[in-house]
Amino acid sequence: FSAMSQMEPESDRIRIALKFAREHLAEELPIERLADAARLSLRQFGRAFRRETGETPAKAVERLRVEAACLRLQEGSEPIEQIAQAVGFTDPERMRRAFVRLHGYSPQYVRRENRLSGECSIINSGT
Repeated sequence: FSAMSQMEPESDRIRIALKFAREHLAEELPIERLADAARLSLRQFGRAFRRETGETPAKAVERLRVEAACLRLQEGSEPIEQIAQAVGFTDPERMRRAFVRLHGYSPQYVRRENRLSGECSIINSGT
């Protein structure tokens, strides 16, 4: 299960915004930028996004970033600092807090578990 598949918006516009976010994770993604991608006003976008995904755009972007980071943790030995920057977290501590908030585990724990199991357990568990 991926963060993207867990969010199943009804409208193409919200799907477009999520796709845009996933393709630009390393960049700043304020709600204004996502609303522009969806071609909706800020107000319309915020309401539609929340209604269709069940969460705010900021939380959805954080979830996508954690998913992308988890996959990178699984793929190799890239330093955690480099992964954090590559997926759009401003620093490793912010990434760590997001992992703990969303899944209860730190990136270091996830990396250790992935080495043992060979898969990104937080994604595959559907949490």
